[in-house]
Amino acid sequence: MAINLVKGQKIDLTKGRSSLSSLMVGLGWDPIAPKKSGGFLGGLLGGGGGGADVDCDASVILLDENGKLKGKENLIYFGNKKSKDGSVVHSGDNLTGAGEGDDETIQINLKSISPSVHRLVFVVNIYNAKQKKQDFGMIQNAFIRLVDNQSKEELIHYNLTDNYAGKMSLILGELYRQGTEWKFSAVGEGTIDPDIGSIANKYA
Repeated sequence: MAINLVKGQKIDLTKGRSSLSSLMVGLGWDPIAPKKSGGFLGGLLGGGGGGADVDCDASVILLDENGKLKGKENLIYFGNKKSKDGSVVHSGDNLTGAGEGDDETIQINLKSISPSVHRLVFVVNIYNAKQKKQDFGMIQNAFIRLVDNQSKEELIHYNLTDNYAGKMSLILGELYRQGTEWKFSAVGEGTIDPDIGSIANKYA
């Protein structure tokens, strides 16, 4: 049974699970339905409905022991879907966030991660947020979850419940080394960075 985390909580993933090697990280979100106005006639005439889809993109930033991003090949996103060592693989872009379950997934092989990588930061940002005047106040039910690929058991689940209005990017969580173990931290921080490049530059 999955452990439901709260913001700021940390959990040891591999302690007592020495066989854990392959993880599926699922990330999900739903657009908030626009409020309709103008009553029956307004609905017929198209008043108050619609609005552009909010295109969210999940990414992973691979950091060294000093918390630094050493090269663009360590930024895994829809434009670079696989890490150099093959340990991190992105499922690709979901343009709308419609439907239930995971919107984007990332496959991680813990045993294959380069020894130089100590921390994996999971980020979701809104594509072209500034140009479209969109922010995470237009998104609800954001979550991150980790599943053991071998047993199919959901290990942890973290629902983001803060108000992220005005924020264009979210740092959902971090997977990090501590000695020989891997741990996970539920971060849940919103930022005003308009794109993944801006977030990556903070770690450069």
